[in-house]
Amino acid sequence: MLGRLDNKVALISGGATGMGGAASRLFAAEGARVGILDINAKAGLEAVADIERAGGKACFVQADVSRADEVKKAVDEVSARLGPITVLFNHAGSIVIKPFLETTEEEWDRLTDINVKSMFLVTRAVLPQMIAAGGGSIVCTSSISAVAGTPMEVLYDTTKGACHMFARAIAVEFRDRNIRCNAVCPGFVRTPHGLREVAELQKLGVDTSEAALAVQQGRICEPEEVARAALFLASDDASFVNGTHLFVDNGFTAA
Repeated sequence: MLGRLDNKVALISGGATGMGGAASRLFAAEGARVGILDINAKAGLEAVADIERAGGKACFVQADVSRADEVKKAVDEVSARLGPITVLFNHAGSIVIKPFLETTEEEWDRLTDINVKSMFLVTRAVLPQMIAAGGGSIVCTSSISAVAGTPMEVLYDTTKGACHMFARAIAVEFRDRNIRCNAVCPGFVRTPHGLREVAELQKLGVDTSEAALAVQQGRICEPEEVARAALFLASDDASFVNGTHLFVDNGFTAA
């Protein structure tokens, strides 16, 4: 039985843990050769080992995705080991949770570098390979926070708004070269990042209790559910889906 990513090379930034880790394993199970880009070497190597035990092929390259030199070196290494990259999942990201007037310029710069600049750097490094290969698919992780403001998350919300527009603008510019770009937009997810977000918001007086989440999105989302949405956008099943935002939030932003 053919997988939805057979004969493709997929690069996943932030692909070691959480939603990225789930996507790395799922994309490999669907036939892709997977390159994992992450700063967390231990988790990245564990993900590769899991994929190889299941019969897949993967490699890990440690990199700070906010640094141009590290990104270029990492992309070159992945393509040298696995082949030309035709699927990119721009997933790497972080969060700052604190009152706006207590946030610092350094926090603003660092979060923008990780969440937004990384997409610019990785996409810029990968696009020439996709163009040379005759096309490709890019998925960017945005968030419900791109359209729904959350107290104590002004910095995060702003970066995700930028990710939202980045995906749309890339789609428009590169459509004529057979490259699609879409965004996946999760709600609250059961990952280390998501659970930390819930706990820190609670400490700051924002109601993110189980009861509150039940009202907003029914329950907390599982990382595999986001990975399956990203897989759809990355695959040829979404061949005429371009420049869109797929919300994985069980109605959070529809209410």
